[in-house]
Amino acid sequence: MKKVFVYGAFNVLHPGHLRLLRFAKELGDILIVGVLSDKVAGISAHIPENYRLEAVQSNKMADQVILIDQPIEEVIEVLKPEIVVKGKEFEKKINPEMKVIKKYGGRLIFSSGEAMFSSLDLIRGEFNSYLNSSMKSPKSYIENHKISLDRLINFINKFSSLRVCVIGDLIVDEYISCEPLGMSQEDPTLVVSPIDSIKFIGGAGIVAAHAATLGANVSFISVAGEDENKQFSSNALEKLNVKSVIFSDIERPTTHKQRYRAQDKTLLRVSHLHQGAISVDIQKNILECFKGIVSQIDLLVFSDFNYGCLPQELIDELIKLAREHGVFCSADSQSSSQVGNIARFKDMDLITPTEREARISTRNFESGLVVLAEKLMEDSRSKNIVLKLGADGALIQLPKTSTSLWVTDRIPALNVNPKDVAGAGDSLLIAASLSLVLGASIWEAALIGSVAAAIQVGRIGNMPLKNEELIRDVNGLAD
Repeated sequence: MKKVFVYGAFNVLHPGHLRLLRFAKELGDILIVGVLSDKVAGISAHIPENYRLEAVQSNKMADQVILIDQPIEEVIEVLKPEIVVKGKEFEKKINPEMKVIKKYGGRLIFSSGEAMFSSLDLIRGEFNSYLNSSMKSPKSYIENHKISLDRLINFINKFSSLRVCVIGDLIVDEYISCEPLGMSQEDPTLVVSPIDSIKFIGGAGIVAAHAATLGANVSFISVAGEDENKQFSSNALEKLNVKSVIFSDIERPTTHKQRYRAQDKTLLRVSHLHQGAISVDIQKNILECFKGIVSQIDLLVFSDFNYGCLPQELIDELIKLAREHGVFCSADSQSSSQVGNIARFKDMDLITPTEREARISTRNFESGLVVLAEKLMEDSRSKNIVLKLGADGALIQLPKTSTSLWVTDRIPALNVNPKDVAGAGDSLLIAASLSLVLGASIWEAALIGSVAAAIQVGRIGNMPLKNEELIRDVNGLAD
């Protein structure tokens, strides 16, 4: 294991330090960072050593952080790092450690690091940051339907009593963070340099993951290629306590979607996928797998991306089995281009299409939203529809025969500062479905689902929702 050593006073861990540490980290396997003690640093120490030490320890690039309380030459002689890195400003100065480094065959390298690395920690932080201060309360909606926030929280706490099966297309989402370099001089092309990437479970996989981290007992059935993305997905789902059965199809890759991003914007999306229907043999395997668990579940969720995992004949058989066992059913079917039809999922307790998906399904591109929702409800025979309207929130529609005082209402978008809209619909689908199974009204379930979606769009990447996050932000609606 190649050791790299960097040392300094580190009064303030500024971007220049981050560049240097990143550069050093790339040179070896273990990065050791030395923080000069108050005694050794002398007048260079403007902040007490314990605070400076703690600041460096909080940086994930450092594998080991030590306090240096003796001459640096003695420390290096004990550590014997293969590489010692110092700032470029020291290259033309006297460096007393050079003698001991040469003695054991090490190298002293001078660099200030590359500018692109200074933003990497900030980039990675985007995937974990979320501010619930962006959430606004739909007070009129809550008043219209006499919704009790305590009752909503009670439903969320009961998610752990549910047994769920999710079936649909598995997707791996990859976010590739880039440093923009400018425009090509040869042609009008944007030039970037990739500096980091992170993968997330997506598609039906994230729906299963959400259900598990919200507390439910979850089974997941899907299809994937025999590749590293399948292994990544299996490992990630196992860590989340999702019992997954992912059938291998050597004729297709695991669906892999890449997003190239720079400065908090997506520049390009690349999808690696196969849209043909799965074989009859794999369909039989999925059906047999579901037969083995259908008597033990409360909720079946179809998460369809129209990549071939759910042919119509298979859907019909799965719904028939679920209905025979009294299982609650919900579905979402995302449309790519003009492909997709949410109405092919018949007799669902809940469907959650976007306006565009509803229009593609009904071939209706002119009618108003209420007429559109009513037509889709008629075609699909669905009991409840939550029509997702993006930045305009969601429209909730009940059948015309409903005796409810309200048959239609709208929830505005709850997050006023969205970062990444990918995965919002998946969050809404599972949170609303879990709530309905427990006896929530569609108005209550749609609000819980909308809060889940607001949390999801408040951060970058598909990260599984946590029960405590949902409770926290539902409580926040009272403010």
